[in-house]
Amino acid sequence: MSEKLGDDDRTVLAGISESPPHRKIHSYSHQLRTSTGTHHKRQHQLRKHSLDENRMYNRHTASQSNAYYGGSPNSSDDEEFYPYCTTTVPYGVSAASMGEHHVDYLQYSQGMAAGDADESQNLPQQALPEFVGSGGGVGIFKVPNRGAVHPSRPPYVELRPHPLRETQVGKFLRTIASTETQLWAGQESGIRVWNYSDAYKPGIRVRAQRGDEDAAPFYVSTSTAPTICLIVDQGNKMVWSGHKDGKIRSWKMEQNLSDENALKEGLSWQAHRGPVLSMEISSYGDIWSGSENGCIKIWPWEAVEKSLSLSLEEKHMAALLVERSAIDLKSQVTVNGVCNIPSSDVKCLLSDKVRAKVWAVWSTIFSIWDARKRELLKVFNIEGQVETRIAQTENRPEVSSALEQPVEDEMNVKFVAKSKKEKSGFLQRSRNAIMGAADAVRRVAKGGGGVSEDGKRTEAIVLAANGMIWTGSSNGLLVQWDGNGNRIQEVTHHPCGILCFCSHGSRIWVGYVSGMFQLLDLDGKLVAGWVAHNGPVVRIVTGNGSLFSLATHGGIRGWNISSPTNIDSTVRSELADREISYTRLENIRILVGTWNVGQGRASHDALKSWIGSTVSDVDIVVVGLQEVEMGAGFLAMSAARESVGLEGSSVGQWWQDHIGKALDEGSTFERVGSRQLAGLVIAIWVRNSLRTYVGDLDVAAVACGLGRAIGNKGGVGLRLRVFDRIMCFVNCHLAAHLEAVNRRNADFDHIYRTMTFTRTSNTVNNAAGKLLTTIIFKARMYVIYLNYNDRFLSCLLPSPLSYDPYQQSVLSVSKATTVNPNEGKPDLAEADMVIFFGDFNYRLFGISYDEARDFVSQRSFDWLREKDQLRAEMKAGKVFQGMREALIRFPPTYKFERGKPGLGGYDSGEKKRIPAWCDRILYRDNRASPKDLCSLECPVVASILQYGACMDVTESDHKPVRCKFNLDISHVDRSVRRLEYGKILQSNDAVRSNLESLRFVPETTANTNRIVLHNQETVNLKIANKSREDPVFYRVICAGQSTIKEDEMPSEYRARGSLGFPRWLQVTPAAGMINPDQVAEISVHQEEYHTLEEFVEGIPQSWWSEDTRDKEVILLVNVIGSTSTEMKTHRVNVRYRYSPNPTPAPTPNPNPPPVAETKSHNTSRKKNGGSSHHRS
Repeated sequence: MSEKLGDDDRTVLAGISESPPHRKIHSYSHQLRTSTGTHHKRQHQLRKHSLDENRMYNRHTASQSNAYYGGSPNSSDDEEFYPYCTTTVPYGVSAASMGEHHVDYLQYSQGMAAGDADESQNLPQQALPEFVGSGGGVGIFKVPNRGAVHPSRPPYVELRPHPLRETQVGKFLRTIASTETQLWAGQESGIRVWNYSDAYKPGIRVRAQRGDEDAAPFYVSTSTAPTICLIVDQGNKMVWSGHKDGKIRSWKMEQNLSDENALKEGLSWQAHRGPVLSMEISSYGDIWSGSENGCIKIWPWEAVEKSLSLSLEEKHMAALLVERSAIDLKSQVTVNGVCNIPSSDVKCLLSDKVRAKVWAVWSTIFSIWDARKRELLKVFNIEGQVETRIAQTENRPEVSSALEQPVEDEMNVKFVAKSKKEKSGFLQRSRNAIMGAADAVRRVAKGGGGVSEDGKRTEAIVLAANGMIWTGSSNGLLVQWDGNGNRIQEVTHHPCGILCFCSHGSRIWVGYVSGMFQLLDLDGKLVAGWVAHNGPVVRIVTGNGSLFSLATHGGIRGWNISSPTNIDSTVRSELADREISYTRLENIRILVGTWNVGQGRASHDALKSWIGSTVSDVDIVVVGLQEVEMGAGFLAMSAARESVGLEGSSVGQWWQDHIGKALDEGSTFERVGSRQLAGLVIAIWVRNSLRTYVGDLDVAAVACGLGRAIGNKGGVGLRLRVFDRIMCFVNCHLAAHLEAVNRRNADFDHIYRTMTFTRTSNTVNNAAGKLLTTIIFKARMYVIYLNYNDRFLSCLLPSPLSYDPYQQSVLSVSKATTVNPNEGKPDLAEADMVIFFGDFNYRLFGISYDEARDFVSQRSFDWLREKDQLRAEMKAGKVFQGMREALIRFPPTYKFERGKPGLGGYDSGEKKRIPAWCDRILYRDNRASPKDLCSLECPVVASILQYGACMDVTESDHKPVRCKFNLDISHVDRSVRRLEYGKILQSNDAVRSNLESLRFVPETTANTNRIVLHNQETVNLKIANKSREDPVFYRVICAGQSTIKEDEMPSEYRARGSLGFPRWLQVTPAAGMINPDQVAEISVHQEEYHTLEEFVEGIPQSWWSEDTRDKEVILLVNVIGSTSTEMKTHRVNVRYRYSPNPTPAPTPNPNPPPVAETKSHNTSRKKNGGSSHHRS
């Protein structure tokens, strides 16, 4: 670079012009020396007979024609040549306002409407003309649909907008639960609570932590270990939480919440050595908890109740009291080392409130327990076949348990806590697991289907209102069971993994890993479905007349419980009409650079000239490198490392570090992420002032080398969110050689269709896969060791050993569980902006070396462009369909002799390779037509301000290329839109009428309001549905129990956990559905029960005695309609007389007045269990 350019080269380079950026607040003193021209000299007019310029567009042809280099207003070719210039600075908006990213949208929209009156007054510095490839706008190359409101899904309130992943470290939400007035969420650092009364209020912004600026006001607890599960105890106004540290904690609902007063925990105790993975409250108020290794424990309500009554000073004693009361179910069913239940993690617990049972769920095994007797009733597998016993010995641990353990990620958190005894057998277990994985590979190679069972892993379970139980699997399979564990049917409505359920009335909601939301009827038939989130839906609950869904990224949305309904279109229309109030417009600049470094290294001066000199007004810098390393050994090692999820190299890191120094990394820019595939490297830096609005970085790599497995050719990509808009950057190195045009086209198509973005830390989806890839890695290393020579590629071809057959099976499962909801849509097709750059290797055709040199020396770039393979292929719609490129005004960037500056450095050796524009930068934004303006319907509009090559850099046979983009980004102010949504619900008469109709509950009657039981007597309670059209759903709960005093008056009524029944009372079925004009009979039975507690209500008891006092309970029969947001309640007093004194039989009341309507804000699945017991 120290050598001076020749006079002829200076003359050529003087004609290479780039339009300067239009923001005047930045300095432009550091321009590329090869492209500093800002005046278009008439003596450098080019020949303008290009045959493909009719693909250029321009909004202001007459006034801007001279903005194009060599353009002439009087040219005879004006009709077919229109330089496309995108005016991204809105009329009437100052440049200074753009420098701060934010632009007032109202001013922007009004300015565009009035801008045509006098364009010359506000016309900004012009962007570069662009060429647009054919074939866009159809199929996978169609611009994604965007809008103020989504046209194909119901409207929603965004309680917590999607936070950037980087802001949630230590704060990820894992689960949610609903009470009558609040939504509770479990996060990695404790608990947070939203009051439903605040659901439509704007966010607290300034006082909020990063990621929660636009969330509705909420309150947080004191810091705890990560929360994994939550259950609601409505009877005692408490919420119970299970944590990673093995503790169970209690939280009072009615606390004095404020920003100063953190939510405080109450009773807590050490429940398990490992994490509490699942919790449930049985029909009798006991707390059940599940953990690792198949451990299930019961915490009797009597012990919990006594501990809750102790003072704060007795906190330690209270915890000890509960811990001593634990009932270990696994120990009870283990005899002589043989256990009747699996020793893997307990995934779910479900309380069957209809029949007083509890279901425990493992990946492929279920067990059913009697909630009252706490006895094991049945163990069966996913096929419904009864398992007589499950052996677990010291010498043969379950390989299946290792295969079904999920690797820790945001959807399935796997917390490992091993005892010393377990750790001692680690090597033995590892050996057995590896052997099991290898055996699975052999079975697949023989056509045995080694991972078929893995696709049937049960992930969720729910009790429907008709008493049926549904389970969901990782392959999208829905299985219906009766209350005894008999398999009824199976259906599949979506090929993705099921993560959660929710049931209310006649509806069942299903949440998928794809973000899909589906609504089913009680028979499992699909009613409706829509994409609820752009990430997996991990939890669904009902409350406050809404359905709340939690995505794995932490976003929470509330949906009308009756959706989809006709009123949805009304709300959508109202929200769209208010678009201008919540639309925000931002302006940023992105610099993209590409360089084939030819296995060389660059000096700091070269990097400053290429990248560092032009970033003064840039917010995001993306750099792509090709051929940082090559060679047989490196490519072989890279392919092997990729097979086990490893990437990167010391040379790639060197380049990133030195580019970072050129960008003043640390003080000005922050490196956000990178990805390397063999010799391909992509990295991104974000200006510190913009970092708050950029995140959710994902990476991808696609190999296009031999067998689509070697990374000497291919693409690496980064995807991230900028102001809530998705942007993808793809660095490519396509097939070489002049004649390989079709291969290059195929490489692009392969990259575009198959590039799938994942989190930066690549992990295999299960332990078996990870163990398998370890085997593959070692096998490949051995083969590479034996074949380490120029024929190394043969060692990477698929072999019968394990690689190809099992990989295909793993991929099929992976795709089945993570497929995009828009089937067939590649990830890149869903982005708001895509930028492709790199060494595309397209050459100049139909021209000799000498002719090309002559055209370059004559500055005839327009004629050279007609010989450009890429331009021809794009015009024919064969590659980069619908993508745009600025008009090239710089010399071809390939091929040069190293160390020779200027245009005299073109290859002059024996081969004399024809100069070519191999190194290119293309893009696609949200515009479907050139006239589209930035709005919520077209949220990203880009233009190119600079596009040039750094001709004075001589460290490689390629010249580095850079392109500066100006972007207008339109996005939604989530806080303001939530406020507007609340206003619509309050002000729109049609909406209010619909919400009022949801309060309707069909009329029902009870045949009595008082029952007296003696000597294990049974009385039938009859509930009649008077409606001739609508079914009703009921659930019987116990509001409290009282002991009868000597004066025959009851003492204070005390509720058990989750309004459970006392152990002497059996109510069957305790929930169910009553069809129109039908009657349900509910059996109320007194059962003999001997207490095992030392005290009952403070009265000493012997271990063998029973409580002989008379008791009375209040039963509440809660009745709702199919989608009711309120319920009606029938109150029935049940008295149990132990004493033999005669008591007159109660007089049945066939039509007692129901208890006053009680508004039900918490209609979660524990409230909606039911059974089909009908009498006419």
